[in-house]
Amino acid sequence: MTTFRERATDAPDNSEGKLSLAEILEIFSAGRLPLKFTAYDGSSAGPEDATLGLYLRTPRGTTYLATAPGDLGLARAYVSGDLEPHGVHPGDPYDLLSALAQKLQFKRPSARVLANVIRSIGIEHLMPIAPPPQEALPRWRRFAEGLRHSKTRDAEAIHHHYDVSNTFYEWVLGPSMTYTCACYPHPDATLEEAQENKYRLVFEKLRLKPGDRLLDVGCGWGGMVRYAAQHGVKVIGVTLSKEQAAWAQKAIAEDGLGDLAEVRHSDYRDVRESQFDAVSSIGLTEHIGVANYPAYFRFLRSKLRTGGLLLNHCITRHDNRHGPTAGGFIDRYVFPDGELTGSGRIITEMQDVGLEVVHEENLRHHYALTLRDWCRNLVERWDEAVAEVGLPTAKVWGLYMAGSRVGFEQNAIQLHQVLAVKLDERGGDGGLPLRPWWAA
Repeated sequence: MTTFRERATDAPDNSEGKLSLAEILEIFSAGRLPLKFTAYDGSSAGPEDATLGLYLRTPRGTTYLATAPGDLGLARAYVSGDLEPHGVHPGDPYDLLSALAQKLQFKRPSARVLANVIRSIGIEHLMPIAPPPQEALPRWRRFAEGLRHSKTRDAEAIHHHYDVSNTFYEWVLGPSMTYTCACYPHPDATLEEAQENKYRLVFEKLRLKPGDRLLDVGCGWGGMVRYAAQHGVKVIGVTLSKEQAAWAQKAIAEDGLGDLAEVRHSDYRDVRESQFDAVSSIGLTEHIGVANYPAYFRFLRSKLRTGGLLLNHCITRHDNRHGPTAGGFIDRYVFPDGELTGSGRIITEMQDVGLEVVHEENLRHHYALTLRDWCRNLVERWDEAVAEVGLPTAKVWGLYMAGSRVGFEQNAIQLHQVLAVKLDERGGDGGLPLRPWWAA
């Protein structure tokens, strides 16, 4: 029987005749497709017995793929319904994305073959068309919303991602309404146990005690705010999402924590209070822009009393060499204007504003588990989620979370917690213990 690789080797070499869509894919994948591909022109490629597959349903999908090669074109075709996965649930396409990431490597063909690919696709499919309506404008066209990381533009970026639907987030995130990496005390822990453990870990690292004052910037739905208040700490949380602030304030009132906790719909830069015993930044640094790190950490330092502690918890790159800009899919569909850098850059910037870094740790495996559980929640409430936010948006979330899980598992991205203290003029740290004082 002729194998898939033999077919792939035979077909692309014939660069004179018109190529089918499957043959074109075989050319770019060097005949090593880890799944079954079929297309509306009747062609197919890949192992016949593959459990995973992709079906290119329409010519519009070809245009999306041809005009935006890479993750952006794939996302456009998938979100619009022009590219249909087989063998996975749309709420959790992890198995498909994992297989593609591990086994698919694209190869650039010769100029002669590439010319025939272009002829075979047709010039009409090389002209860009309108993307799905869920897509944000490209960075260069967002100036109407203000300069990058201005207060106005940051607010719009946060609105794009976080003001989807509180009900939708309740289904995906679970009762804790925590949209940041959990910390699993053991492999079989539930998502709720892991999120509670994360807040416990942050609380203990910050050496908080009843009567202390905490500022939580980028507080989301107030999970850290409520945890600290439940343990007697006075907390101010700030978020740029109006829906998050309203949900958090309601939860604070229902928990009877109004005397200790407050969540403001506000930019963190508008906080006027100071002399906090601690500042927590859990999942905000990704949104502020790498160029703004000096001003950001300088501002957070100014909010601390001498001897106060800052914990920064954020997604990072796996090294300090890559540029900060996110890929096309993440920037257009998930986190507009989001930027990532390595943990070394974050530590450097914290040190350069006068903070002493006393501890850091990488929780990337924990984030992979967190995303696994969020996808599981989305699958369980899929029909309701689709009814709430629409099929395209629900598909964006499944794609984003499953793809991020692959990224954390394969060390493309990491999650670092960095703990620092504000020293006095003579280098005093307020009497911190000599060794870590929290339970791991």
